[in-house]
Amino acid sequence: MRRRWRQQQQAEERAAMRCCAGPGPRGGGALTTLLLTGEISNDPITFNTNLMGYPDRPGWLRYIQRTPYSDGVLYGSPTVENVGKPTVIEITAYNRRTFETARHNLIINIMSAEDFPLPYQAEFFIRNMNVEEMLASEVLGDFLGAVKNVWQPERLNAINITSALDRGGRVPLPINDMKEGVYVMVGADVPFSSCLREVENPQNQLRCSQEMEPSITCDKKFRTQFHIDWCKISLVDNTKQVSTFQEVIRGEGILPDGGEYKPPSDTLKSRDYYSDFLITLAVPSAVALVLFLILAYIMCCRREGVEKRNMQTPDIQLVHHSAIQKSTKELRDMSKNREIAWPLSTLPVFHPVTGEIVPPLHPDNYDNTSMPLMQTQQNLPHQTQIPQQQSAGKWYS
Repeated sequence: MRRRWRQQQQAEERAAMRCCAGPGPRGGGALTTLLLTGEISNDPITFNTNLMGYPDRPGWLRYIQRTPYSDGVLYGSPTVENVGKPTVIEITAYNRRTFETARHNLIINIMSAEDFPLPYQAEFFIRNMNVEEMLASEVLGDFLGAVKNVWQPERLNAINITSALDRGGRVPLPINDMKEGVYVMVGADVPFSSCLREVENPQNQLRCSQEMEPSITCDKKFRTQFHIDWCKISLVDNTKQVSTFQEVIRGEGILPDGGEYKPPSDTLKSRDYYSDFLITLAVPSAVALVLFLILAYIMCCRREGVEKRNMQTPDIQLVHHSAIQKSTKELRDMSKNREIAWPLSTLPVFHPVTGEIVPPLHPDNYDNTSMPLMQTQQNLPHQTQIPQQQSAGKWYS
């Protein structure tokens, strides 16, 4: 795919573009614009621009391309420091479908604009435009024509075009075809018209402070195509600017000339810091010691003791407290003897084979105070024997 690089003057692969640079409120001169475009094609193509021998462009030159399918725009306003220095810009095009590349060099010759001064400069903020839309020659020509119709100058030129995003603006929401906004600075050789001066009226300044639209008579000449925010218009008259250079006058704020500096001699009197050291160390130590003694007296010598506490406590409360402690101790002692022998009621009384009486087991490791639930079937002392009834029949062993 072939790309056509349209510009003001072109000679084969090198193009020389002349622009003017002169003093202004922001050090800018005339506007320089280059449109990087091509024939109708569906191939996505992106551009990369940089100053020859450097990885980026000059500080005054900017580049914008929204999508790989849209045109790229290279624009900016050179400063006075760049006058007489040819600027070589390397432009590289990348075809994102075929991966083909093409490179061209653009030479920009910057000339001084002091022979064509534009002392009266006005900056407009257009809300319904993006910077690449404003840089189109037809749109910029229509805007300059509307300004010329209101201002009526002999010479009118666009000095600088800046996107609102470069001035700290916010990215608009992608609804209702909202635009970023663009600042356009124009310069003329005649004073501002009465229509432009209406912005400085106290009534319009008050309406702007209340975020209301000011009343401008010539707004209808722009409203058909350009929506101008008149509260953000800036009028600069370079003819009334006073030089900031001031001659230095010696007075009370400037010290008199004292001659050559003379450092102090080595015969200075030495100072003894031993007393200062003692005062600095002894005073805090004494205060800390006093506080320590007071705290020790309160903690050790002012204790009431158990006897005084018991004397001040009623007897019934002491008995209640003693009973609680005694019950708690008994419960703790009982919890230690949980592993006792099984009750005799749960043990077999007779041998399952011989039928003999099985004596109960009383291990020595258990406490003898634990009584079984049921005594064994033995004749114990102090116990009355109850005769057992024998049923009729025979016993078989």
